[in-house]
Amino acid sequence: MTPDQLWPDASDPVRRLIRGLAETALARSGDVIDELTAASLQDPRYRAIAEDPVLAEVDARVVATHLKHWLTSNIAEPGRRVAPAAGSAMRTYARDVVLRGLTTDDVLSWRSAQRVAWKWWLATCFQATDDAEQLRELIEVSGNSLTAFVDDSIAELAEHIRKVREEFAGGSQLQRYATVELLLQGADIAPSRAEAQLGYALTGSHVGVVVWVDSEKDVAELERASEQVMRACGADRRLTVVAGTAAVWLWIPAKTTPTVTDLAERLGRRCGARVALGRAAPGVSGFRRTHMDAAAAQRLLARLDSGLSIVRYEDVHLVDLLSRDLPSADRFVADVLGELKDASPVLHQTVLTYVDEGLNRTSTAERLYTHRNTIDRRLARIDELLPKPFARNPIEVAAALTLLSVRGGH
Repeated sequence: MTPDQLWPDASDPVRRLIRGLAETALARSGDVIDELTAASLQDPRYRAIAEDPVLAEVDARVVATHLKHWLTSNIAEPGRRVAPAAGSAMRTYARDVVLRGLTTDDVLSWRSAQRVAWKWWLATCFQATDDAEQLRELIEVSGNSLTAFVDDSIAELAEHIRKVREEFAGGSQLQRYATVELLLQGADIAPSRAEAQLGYALTGSHVGVVVWVDSEKDVAELERASEQVMRACGADRRLTVVAGTAAVWLWIPAKTTPTVTDLAERLGRRCGARVALGRAAPGVSGFRRTHMDAAAAQRLLARLDSGLSIVRYEDVHLVDLLSRDLPSADRFVADVLGELKDASPVLHQTVLTYVDEGLNRTSTAERLYTHRNTIDRRLARIDELLPKPFARNPIEVAAALTLLSVRGGH
């Protein structure tokens, strides 16, 4: 037993058991990682992370990294104390925690993940041996190793957080984020004081925007994308709040939200950033509401695992409400669309364009660059595929097709 280890080394037979279990568990780690991540996100204190797709993704990477690191270490040195996982994942996580105004108290729900991991590991231990003495030693040694590893990892995270806080001490970004959080929570803060701290007027109309990247290699795209969104809104200034390593929040003084087409042209196909926009809204309450819209649109894409790069909440408001319960949403789509669900995307697009054009067949044909007779034939075919004629159920059909479109990333 080394000085930094608080329990005796395992016997050779138990070492072999631990190594074998760790090898098997590592190969099956994907089966439990989702369960571990879900457990960590269930803690009410974790809501700020659980409800933010970017932070939740970082959390999932950290959970996966740590589980695999502990298993790999127990293959190399079974039952020994395992040092916290090195690498950028923990540093990125710590930076996000600090930028979002969280503390180590907010991430102690790692204990929930630890309980799930231990239950999973314990089940494999009971399957590994019928020898009572070996089983006792196996559970004791591996339990000590896992508990010490989680304790050490939390301590390591706390140290990273301390260093990041020192780096940002007195920084304008942290002060700006704190002021924004007060406004979003509806705290009693004088608008004039908030405006002075933010350098942004709270009067007039705002468009709230969330800009994020799925990979840290695209972080440089955040600023360029933010600038293009501002220009698309017809504005020459914006409030920018860093919401993590891979995301920023914007407020832009504008009365209308730019179109998806305009934004897509400005950003270009190779842009690695994704954009969610809220509905324009006035005043302090509008400052809060438009951001909540944008955040809800971002969560919708995460919930549907959608590849859409640009989404406006005003276009997906109904889909957001329908998809809160995904199994029910899937049943709704199947019931409403019938055979149209799996029909040609051309028919789907025809319906959505027809609805967008106010059920005007002539303007639908013009927008789709086709003949009016073609639209007539398509709509007739659509009626054949639907459980009941489109004219009797246009809103539900459009909602179901929009949900399919968002989910498919179109």
